[in-house]
Amino acid sequence: MKNPPLNVVAQAVMKFAILVMGLASTTFGENLCQQPSPEEMAKAAGVTLPKSPWHLVNIWWDFEKPVEHFTLLEMAVSIDRDVPSDYNLYISPCGIAKINDLQFYGGLQTNINGWPSKVSRERVFPGKGAIFSRWSSDKKTPIGLDHVRTAGDDCVVESAGYEGEFASVRRPFAWTKGTYIYQIIKGETEKIDGVECTWFKCCVIDPQGTVHEVGSLRFEGSDFTFWARHSAFVEVYSTAKIPKSAIPKVNISFGWPRLNGQQVALKKTSAYYPHDSGPAAPDCAWVKADGETCSVEIGAIFKRDEAKRRHDLPIRRTQSE
Repeated sequence: MKNPPLNVVAQAVMKFAILVMGLASTTFGENLCQQPSPEEMAKAAGVTLPKSPWHLVNIWWDFEKPVEHFTLLEMAVSIDRDVPSDYNLYISPCGIAKINDLQFYGGLQTNINGWPSKVSRERVFPGKGAIFSRWSSDKKTPIGLDHVRTAGDDCVVESAGYEGEFASVRRPFAWTKGTYIYQIIKGETEKIDGVECTWFKCCVIDPQGTVHEVGSLRFEGSDFTFWARHSAFVEVYSTAKIPKSAIPKVNISFGWPRLNGQQVALKKTSAYYPHDSGPAAPDCAWVKADGETCSVEIGAIFKRDEAKRRHDLPIRRTQSE
């Protein structure tokens, strides 16, 4: 029997490749985050999974000094692929922030949840969105929903004490891959029972430049000093909807902190990967300095060299303002 002509073989190989790619696309869709389950990866790496939620990485920027007369925080965050809402992923460009020693945080979640109004206590799960939360001054005294303003009827809220006494506003929007700007903006000051209080608004600017207002929280005071550091984190969390989430394969970059419209002057930047204590997590993330940004790569679970559990991130300014 004669061998078929090379062009016929090439055509057959091409058809097979197209068929395989089509099947793969049908089977896996566009889920570029997919990897083995945490249990499978932990077994392969020879490690034990800690109890969730999993705080995968903390990034810290240490400032040269506190920022007085604080009016604006801006943090850029870039996500290299769409993360489906069947994961519980929390990308927090504002991991811990303090103004006049009052603590707040927030970011993007694949599954926000909360109460649909200030009177309902039925928990709802509207999907992807952004959140903005603050604690009470001592984290022990309850802080009510009078500290919360919603930006629309689709917002959800919560005030509780299971992570220290806090109040929070969350709003759905279908974020995907791209670069977003997370903002906290100082608003109007008013007197409540003779005490001056100020509203701070949370907004997220999407890659097309559209501003998504999330809501506002009230803080005691009128003039604020932002402490001399900032943090960001990435977390795989738990909800009643998805008690055990898989770990998505994804790359996330956090930009240089900007306060009052300027890049803040830094002493140093560093990364820390929690593991055995505090908000523990399996080791599945690495952070690298990339110009002005800190790039987080999340993938398979591995055994980390304990000498590298904390390390510096030598970011550098690439352009002057």
